[in-house]
Amino acid sequence: MGVQGLFTLIEGNSQIYEDIHFRNSKLVVDGNNLSYLLYFDTGLDRRHGGEYDTFEDVIEKFIKALRDSEIELYVVLDGGTDSSERKFETLRKRAEDRIQQAHNAAMGQEERILPPLAKAVFKQTLAKLDVSLAQCIGEADQEIASLASEWRCPVLSNDSDFYVFDLPAGFLPISHFQWKAVSHRGNQTFIPCKRYTTSSFCTFFKIERRLLPVFSAVAGNDYVKLRDMGLMVRWEKYAPVGRGKLSRLEGLLRWLRDFQRPEDVLRTLPDLLGHMSRQKLAEVRDGLSLGMEGYQLPPSSLQSFFSDGTAPPLPPEARGMVPDWAHLPLTQARLNNDLLDVLLLKRMPLTTAVDHGDQPSANLISRPIRQVMYGLLLGVRDGVQVEELDREGLRLARIPVRPVLSGGAQQLNLDSLHEAEPSVRLRVCLETLGVNETTLTGLPAHLRLPVAVTRYWLQKASPRPDPKLVQALLLGMEDGEIRRQREATRGLPEDTDRMDLGVAHAYNQWQASLKDAIHLNQVLNFPLPEPQIAWLFRGTLVHQLVRRLRSGTEPQLLLRRGASSEPLYRALLAAVLQDQPQDATSIPAGRRGAAPQPLDDLAVRLGQLQLPKKK
Repeated sequence: MGVQGLFTLIEGNSQIYEDIHFRNSKLVVDGNNLSYLLYFDTGLDRRHGGEYDTFEDVIEKFIKALRDSEIELYVVLDGGTDSSERKFETLRKRAEDRIQQAHNAAMGQEERILPPLAKAVFKQTLAKLDVSLAQCIGEADQEIASLASEWRCPVLSNDSDFYVFDLPAGFLPISHFQWKAVSHRGNQTFIPCKRYTTSSFCTFFKIERRLLPVFSAVAGNDYVKLRDMGLMVRWEKYAPVGRGKLSRLEGLLRWLRDFQRPEDVLRTLPDLLGHMSRQKLAEVRDGLSLGMEGYQLPPSSLQSFFSDGTAPPLPPEARGMVPDWAHLPLTQARLNNDLLDVLLLKRMPLTTAVDHGDQPSANLISRPIRQVMYGLLLGVRDGVQVEELDREGLRLARIPVRPVLSGGAQQLNLDSLHEAEPSVRLRVCLETLGVNETTLTGLPAHLRLPVAVTRYWLQKASPRPDPKLVQALLLGMEDGEIRRQREATRGLPEDTDRMDLGVAHAYNQWQASLKDAIHLNQVLNFPLPEPQIAWLFRGTLVHQLVRRLRSGTEPQLLLRRGASSEPLYRALLAAVLQDQPQDATSIPAGRRGAAPQPLDDLAVRLGQLQLPKKK
């Protein structure tokens, strides 16, 4: 949900907040909100595909600051989209806005587009740090508020809905949570911040606390907007003169001073809206009731999960739709939340990366991977389709996609998938990516999936990646792996100003392939170890490596110094080039008498670019 303009209204009346020194307390954290703000508010690059290693470092520093202050945090993530479809129009509009923003970012503007794998890095880092983490089946706001209410601890978020929930210990806006400025008093450490309470807000604006949900609904939240029903009230006429953009909300709050109960507001409001039919009146009342429902606090379903690891009961709409084995991994965030949209809505909202609008969506390359995942989740019955929400140019398109089951996948059944033989699950994963298991032999276990994805990308990307892009990608993997082992810092200066749109599109396709391969691997119960994304790809680095290679720099000069750098790079490149398949799009490099095909020519050129062997 969220009330447009409410944050600005409260910021303009900052005496509503209370300055506190926060420590030694439980804290329920809005995980989706936190992941966005930690990435955007710490100056990380937004245009080149993600600074995932630096993002991981930011998350680690944030967690350390809270733990130093003896704050026990519980992070709660959104699950699937509201299955009632009540918010679809709001979600559609946001998706359309992101498409335009991603295009603007590609053209050099500053936009808040989260890189494709940032959410996965956030979850992986929290798991590595053993942070208490739960993923809801549906939206998280109500569960976050219920948990904080029962524990009588604050909520940390920047979502304006938490200005409306009546929370006993209040709400801490992230924008005022000074975790980088941890303070000390004696031997105690605390975080300076501001606390909001509904009692302070209602005292300031002189309204009853019980009216806050109806205030949100009438003002317009994600569930209901009167203006979208063709209804308008000029609340500005009730506000003090000269309040500008804030006058609408202030006027509504002043009007609400005359009421004690929500039902009195709902009975009086139609008189302000003018004459309407009975049907329209019923529509308005149903919409407002719906907009208020989200602020009612049912008993928390996550308390038992956080105390003893027991998955909460499935909501009615998910029973019989989510297999028993998937329930706990979903709650643990070991399975991606998009799977819930596939299972419950037969829909898949896809990520929008920073890309020029004239380019095709980077998600097209990985549709075959998703089709196998859809087949495993839904089967291949006649008429079964998944509606993918993806961009076509600069518009949002709803694309029907058919699930696919072939090869080893035909041996698997959703209800017993987690019990299938590991060899069968591995076969399905590698068949989908077009890779033989022997190709990955000798590689570090956690790099096998990224290398398999790179081979898939090399065969499927459009246009085909040129050799310098492949080399830069593998040099970036090598750099990350060596830094991970040594906990070293980056060695190559990076240029974040320039961006080659062709290079960006190619790497967007690689990230889309990796993301969907990781999700398929999760559904298959991890036949391959899940890679640590923070060390696999750094957009600003690989873009700089491409420029250096294209300018004539030899790859060996870009390797990190050390005994393990060159052998690792050789192993990665050899695995990517080994046994290119003989089909219509790929003929083995070096076959005499055959006209070079695109991938054949690429393999030849990549082979020429391998490091010279030491004598």
